[in-house]
Amino acid sequence: MTRPVPNRPGGDPRLDNASRQSLGAAFATGGEHYHAVRPSYPAQTVEFMVPAGARTAVDLGAGTGLFTRLLADRGLEVTAVDPSASMLEPLRRAVPAAAVVQAAAEHTGLQTGGFDLVTSAQAWHWIDPDAGSAEAARLLRPGGTLALVWNQLDTSVPWVHRLTRIMHAGDVHAARSGRPQRRTRAPFGAEEHHEVHWTDRTTPAGLHALMASRSYWLRSGERIHARMTANLEWYLHEHLGFAPDETIELPYLTLALRTRRG
Repeated sequence: MTRPVPNRPGGDPRLDNASRQSLGAAFATGGEHYHAVRPSYPAQTVEFMVPAGARTAVDLGAGTGLFTRLLADRGLEVTAVDPSASMLEPLRRAVPAAAVVQAAAEHTGLQTGGFDLVTSAQAWHWIDPDAGSAEAARLLRPGGTLALVWNQLDTSVPWVHRLTRIMHAGDVHAARSGRPQRRTRAPFGAEEHHEVHWTDRTTPAGLHALMASRSYWLRSGERIHARMTANLEWYLHEHLGFAPDETIELPYLTLALRTRRG
């Protein structure tokens, strides 16, 4: 199901710069594992994010290229930017047509005004919103689009809500009322938002692998890993009753926004 919505962008706006750097550093390694277990994005979301006529794009915080590949598949000339060499290794193989730059999203060193679209998939919460918006505005031609997207487990489903807590998945966000907190800064205009509810197929082993791709796991030691593994084993098999090789329909919610450079 897909529908436009007036607010509810993803990510957590409460992270300060020190927290972003500390948590984001967990992804300095493990690119191959991340690429293998993280899901891609719905076609409806890509359609919403890419404006008609766009020919060139920069994907900030591109990671292993899950979203970069979708842009390239639409025929865009894409430049992928990420600070992690480990993340960029699988990207180079998955999207050989993309130009690759190892750099921070806030300071890419790319050509000023050379792009129609700047995207950030599953990464804007690791980027300083002031510096990131300024860099995106510098990269874009006048009237260009900045588009952000997050996949998160659908915590409106009760068993998934509890799963995210066991996995320390970072997908549990308190409901907000009224006007949403802006994710982007001037010179970008009003933000349009979009959401898609969809289902991925996985297994208990796949959920363990997904848990091991999260920043909390990557920053933790063996004692915490053992506790999390035991908790997830109990929840999946004893509490929910999944067989070890059973296919699990895992609900996701993809949240996206787009805004144009003034």
